[in-house]
Amino acid sequence: MSTSSAVAIIPAAGQGRRMGGETPKQYLPLEGRPLIWHTLACLERSPLIQALVLVVRPEDRQLAGQVAGDFPKVRCLVPGGEERCDSVRAGLGATTEGDDIILVHDAVRPFVSQALIERVVSAAREWGAVIPALPVRETIKVVGEGRVVETPLRSRLWAAQTPQGFKRSLLVEAFEKQAVGATDEAMLVEQLGHPVRVVEGEVGNLKITTPEDLAWAGWWMRAGGQMQTRNVRVGQGFDVHRLEAGRALVLGGVTIPFERGLAGHSDADVLIHAVMDALLGAAGLGDIGHLFPDTDSRYQGISSLLLLEEVRVRLQERAAHILNIDATLLAQRPRIAPHVPEMIARMAGALHLEPGRLSIKATTTEGLGFVGREEGIAAQALALVEF
Repeated sequence: MSTSSAVAIIPAAGQGRRMGGETPKQYLPLEGRPLIWHTLACLERSPLIQALVLVVRPEDRQLAGQVAGDFPKVRCLVPGGEERCDSVRAGLGATTEGDDIILVHDAVRPFVSQALIERVVSAAREWGAVIPALPVRETIKVVGEGRVVETPLRSRLWAAQTPQGFKRSLLVEAFEKQAVGATDEAMLVEQLGHPVRVVEGEVGNLKITTPEDLAWAGWWMRAGGQMQTRNVRVGQGFDVHRLEAGRALVLGGVTIPFERGLAGHSDADVLIHAVMDALLGAAGLGDIGHLFPDTDSRYQGISSLLLLEEVRVRLQERAAHILNIDATLLAQRPRIAPHVPEMIARMAGALHLEPGRLSIKATTTEGLGFVGREEGIAAQALALVEF
């Protein structure tokens, strides 16, 4: 059986009333990104998951689409229902018989590890239905009308988490025979009489429900608690082009008035070329000479901004997210500083990147070397990329 045929359904159609405020909790900011972004990032990284089905409120579709654009595995956005079970049913409708394993994961559990995903998928393949859970640590009281009615035996109580995993055929049958009162998918399967296995959950796999939870999540990330789920790589790029008469000088996608321009097969934008090589290096995707060879007539005179957009697409296909770029231009003349804001705007736009994540600096070489003699211009760049 294929190990890459699991599909994750993420029900994100709730309003999160316990969080307070107008914005649904799944879109509240967590360390600079929407909370749901971090959840999707964990699922996107898993080689066991081939697609993500995101179930959202119709009024949140535009907002959800902006988040989903960072994740190539998102198959579709599906309108959700009034209750969680309605949303999961809608998400299940966006799967096919070829999706043999279905995971259902809370949109606001942003710290699920790759190891936990693997445990759930493996157990679902073997047993048909599985949930991750942890033993309850505190004594639980059943309360009615303000008094204790019962004290259940703590050793029999476990706190369920997600992702819950099922063979698709079993989950479809459970929804077809849905009973009233089920609070999660495992309960539907239980009502069929099918056993639901339990695998070890994780203390850090917290569901963000209250403002206190969100504050804890921010602290956890700043303290490095998410490092086990992150793969961060650095890449460097360097490029040089000579100056010659009769060419436009294009740097960072901006045409700069000057008596000479840079020679090259494309527009010879040395800055963008260095940035592209840094990004490709970080993602392990080769270099621009391999992707855009100067023997290919398609790239004759092409704007390097278009090539930068192609590099962005290549990174998205690898689920690589740009954290920041730091680039330096080496030019004796012309003066670069006045043009830097426009360069950042154009390059950040091509990369779908927040401008604050892109830094461009310029320096001379004090008259030394080929740059100092105004024979050419060079650029170097570093890029930090997260998978």
